[in-house]
Amino acid sequence: MDVSRGVIERLVENGIDTVFGVPGTQTLPLNEAIETRDDVRFVMARHETAVSHQAWGYAETSGRPAATVVVPGPGDMNAMNGLKNAYNDCTPLVHLAVETEPEIRGGDGIHETPPETYDTVVKDNVLVERPESTTVVLEEAIAIAETPPKGPVRVGIPKSVLTMDVPLATPGTYSRESITSVADRDITTAADVLAAAEEPVIVAGGGVRAAGASDELRRVADRLGAPVVTTYKGKGVLPDGPDGYVAGTLSSSAAPELLELLADADAALAVGTDFDAVATRAWSIDLPDTLVHVTLESDDLGTGYEPTVGIIADAAVALSALKSALDDRTVATGDGDAVERASAVRQATSDRLADLRTESSPITSVSALEAVREAIPREAIVTVDAGGFRVWGLNAFEAAGPRSYVNPGSWATMGTGLPSGIGAQFANPADDVVVLTGDGGLLMCVHELHTAVAEELPLTVVVFVNEDYAIISDDADRNYDLEAGTYGWADAPIDFVGLAESLGLRAERAATPAEIQSRLAAAIDADEPVVLAVPTDPREPQASDWMRE
Repeated sequence: MDVSRGVIERLVENGIDTVFGVPGTQTLPLNEAIETRDDVRFVMARHETAVSHQAWGYAETSGRPAATVVVPGPGDMNAMNGLKNAYNDCTPLVHLAVETEPEIRGGDGIHETPPETYDTVVKDNVLVERPESTTVVLEEAIAIAETPPKGPVRVGIPKSVLTMDVPLATPGTYSRESITSVADRDITTAADVLAAAEEPVIVAGGGVRAAGASDELRRVADRLGAPVVTTYKGKGVLPDGPDGYVAGTLSSSAAPELLELLADADAALAVGTDFDAVATRAWSIDLPDTLVHVTLESDDLGTGYEPTVGIIADAAVALSALKSALDDRTVATGDGDAVERASAVRQATSDRLADLRTESSPITSVSALEAVREAIPREAIVTVDAGGFRVWGLNAFEAAGPRSYVNPGSWATMGTGLPSGIGAQFANPADDVVVLTGDGGLLMCVHELHTAVAEELPLTVVVFVNEDYAIISDDADRNYDLEAGTYGWADAPIDFVGLAESLGLRAERAATPAEIQSRLAAAIDADEPVVLAVPTDPREPQASDWMRE
């Protein structure tokens, strides 16, 4: 069988129906194989960096992996940024990398890089050495990507192999199961210490979303009477907002009241988090001495915080077992006051934002984000770029569900918002998708506006325009002998409306909260891609400073 056709057939057999990529002469055998089928589509990006971010957004909002395909060397290296982002976030994708032919490997062939270059940015990096084994290698790679903890897997296939017609070995069946049970002894001990706590708290990370464990988390929070603090990647695993369990998001801009909630608790259940240095401020945030830590990775245990009970298990399995064990015990909190405790922290956070709620232009990021939240449907999917506005958004923008809010975790790379929105729209064609990005982040992927036009995607892009890398300029002014606004470009402003229109999008400007709400609502109703440019104050304080005062 033709190897390229065998590769695409294997993807489809595994439910992978979307391939993001930038074509090159090396990838054309795969592109040809895709074009012969009507059950798989190729999405052509405008830059390889966007390719892996698009697949990441697809998987983050659907739970299903997409595939990516790039040329050797420059294509692979451009895609590394998104691969590392997906790796840190435990997001599954299958990265097809067309390799230099074996017979010239090591001779500086065009675009050649050693395959091991990519070992540290993916969950696994496999290379097809014999054409007959191609589909077996690919099947195993897909299984690895989908086995918790999930992640991106790179599959290197030489171009010369892709064009061969050989007998392809039939893959066996690979399990996607990781850890399917949890030790009774650990659950018993965890239930004992948590049931005895009078003011417990839960820290929920992205592993809860990956496991589809939001319902299990809610039941345990209810049984313990424990408010929930999310990580960057956990934001949305339970809905933010009034009458909920979520007190806020653990981050560099978390309000002191949120940190007090954690420090004053007499026990904490951390589930689906690795306690990375970004969320915990390099492990300087205080947690109670009594700590139950549930994670799939044994290396996570003891990172920054010593657990009283360490549990290696899937979040859904562990939470379900823990709920059953708690039902057999008297819980010190009884019905608890989790919602009340969470509400008090949310109110304190809101109070800290009060002075930043402005009506006149240029408005603050807080005003802009709150106006956006008011304007878009609660169930809309929102993809969020990295940048200063995102840090404000962790406090000011309510996430509505586990697959409806996408933002990068500890990798924190800029330029993800628009590509991930494109991926999200392909994964969820019937849903409203809204991209939130800063002008700095958009400039790193602005070419993908053209992809949205070419693919006729009805997503809405909100770009907050402050004409500055404001976090950097603020730090330069505050801590170094550099002037305020050193890294801004107010003297060379960009007309994002005109730029978007030149690429074929409808575009508008909204300068006040009222204009944001009316024009954004209309943009979402439009069956076409729309850009809404929102000027924001380049001299507004940074969230990490303001929220700590």
